[in-house]
Amino acid sequence: MPDLANRRIWLVGIGGAGLSAYGLLAAAWGAEVGGWDRHETPYLAAVRAAGIEVRVSPDPELPEGFEVFVSSAYPGVPGRSRGELLAELVSLRPSVVVAGAHGKTTTAAMIAFALRETGHDPSWIVGGEVPQLGANAGDGKGWLVVEGDESDRSVETLRPELAVVTNVDLDHHATFGSRAEVEELFERWLADVPRVVRGWELEPVELDLAIPGEHNRQNAAVALAALEALGVARTDAERALARFEGVGRRFQRVGETAEVAVYERSIRLVSSLFPA
Repeated sequence: MPDLANRRIWLVGIGGAGLSAYGLLAAAWGAEVGGWDRHETPYLAAVRAAGIEVRVSPDPELPEGFEVFVSSAYPGVPGRSRGELLAELVSLRPSVVVAGAHGKTTTAAMIAFALRETGHDPSWIVGGEVPQLGANAGDGKGWLVVEGDESDRSVETLRPELAVVTNVDLDHHATFGSRAEVEELFERWLADVPRVVRGWELEPVELDLAIPGEHNRQNAAVALAALEALGVARTDAERALARFEGVGRRFQRVGETAEVAVYERSIRLVSSLFPA
């Protein structure tokens, strides 16, 4: 029987990168899923394609008979936090949680891609568009790979078999008063996880990657360590990581004009050039 059979889950903020992925996976695992958002977003196409009801309107819609989970983008709407739903999803599968101030989306995508390429049939939740994976969420029979979020401290509620922290930085000033507070949160969380990868203990890989940048060599080193911890042979993992072509808006090539290549990047990429 699917893990979430007979559950009715309503997502407030379903158009976001996070909740859209949670909804896709919850539906794949047997729940009846629907959701509301104030605006159309690129993620909603995949959500609708999965048969999930989506309502877009100016004000929140909360139908009766559903468990409601709310994005942090809509703090005034009654319901449980999105972090609670992620914690439940993580509890249902052998899981890998990737956290850290910078690079966690790319690193999580690298791990999920390499697991799939090496025949390990993962499930995943990634906070961005990964063309090679086809969607920001996918359902397999192997490890579940997800991103954990320290911005609201919800990462501390996740109980994976493997925790990966890319780096530590003071990146959310509304939540933390100092970098020491961030370090304390991560170390408290890691103390309860059986296996841990700390990115700052690793040297960048020397692989010939398909994506540029020293920061991506560091991300690949973290992903490689995680894959080896999951039992993937190093040579197989390296071959898969060398084929990884990146996440949307993370130094993504979008075209060329007047013989000049044009790339799109997120603001976060600038910070990830300077890992902790």
